[in-house]
Amino acid sequence: MNQQEIDEMYMRRCLQLARNGMQNAKPNPMVGAVIVVPNPSPRGGQEGVGSIIGEGYHVCCGEGHAEVNAFASVRPEDEPLLKDATIYVSLEPCAHYGKTPPCCDLIIKKGVKRCVVGCVDPFAKVQGRGIQKIREAGIEVTVGVLEKECKALNKCFFTYHEKHRPFILLKWAQTENGFIDNQGKALAISTPYTKMLVHKLRSEYDAILVGRVTDEREHPQLNVREWCGKNPKRMVLGSTLNPSRGEGSLNTLLTSLYQDGIQSIMVEGGRKTLQSFIDAGLWDEIRVETAPMTVAEGTPAPQLPMDARLYQQEEWEGNILCWYSR
Repeated sequence: MNQQEIDEMYMRRCLQLARNGMQNAKPNPMVGAVIVVPNPSPRGGQEGVGSIIGEGYHVCCGEGHAEVNAFASVRPEDEPLLKDATIYVSLEPCAHYGKTPPCCDLIIKKGVKRCVVGCVDPFAKVQGRGIQKIREAGIEVTVGVLEKECKALNKCFFTYHEKHRPFILLKWAQTENGFIDNQGKALAISTPYTKMLVHKLRSEYDAILVGRVTDEREHPQLNVREWCGKNPKRMVLGSTLNPSRGEGSLNTLLTSLYQDGIQSIMVEGGRKTLQSFIDAGLWDEIRVETAPMTVAEGTPAPQLPMDARLYQQEEWEGNILCWYSR
């Protein structure tokens, strides 16, 4: 294996570790870290690949970051190996004092030989400062290993800090002939399994929104009762923020959510609500579930944006799930 392949292998392990913090790291990003020493080592291993002597992830907001937990997992007898070690981390080590001290200072103190970073932190108090400080300490730094994957893992965190609004997922279910209800009446389109998948998805979002008509007609609970995790904040787009008033009202809503620290929102409303977000260009991903059924008449499903790109398709119990991004 060449160095790039080795770096990518260990960065994948960082991403695997990072996902363990999906529920409790919020509002901080999910981050994983791995500490590797070259062979020969007490653990042996494949020639040229190295051996892991420590790893960790950001478990809970307010507690130790991934780098802290990785160094803490190193056995005392392996501490002398750190001078030749490489630390892999999926997101740039922080350079500021928040609820915990700067991770870049810890990396420098431990005296590792090399630091490999998946992507730069978009948070204003970091944004390259951690990388710069580590380099100034004489440690070799490589940036951008599996950058796309590292950014995708924390897509909500990146959108929140770069666009100053929550990450927006639009979601609806439709019949094979493109209707979301049956002559204005609610229609069971999802299967028991795909309904569970929706609840799993809800657990990953900070807030969930429907329109006033959907709320009055269906009284949806909008919780994660068929999965585990935290319920998203329940929101109804009503008279004070009417989608018919257009982009201005939606931007006001999103600005308010940004100021409240809401990093992600899932829109599950009816056609009018969903189409208002599409028409305003306020979306990041769209999830459409299509069932193999037809109705004679009903409310047409929203129109997909011209720039929507299908990037994932799955079939569950006969229903097709399509994921779109820009």
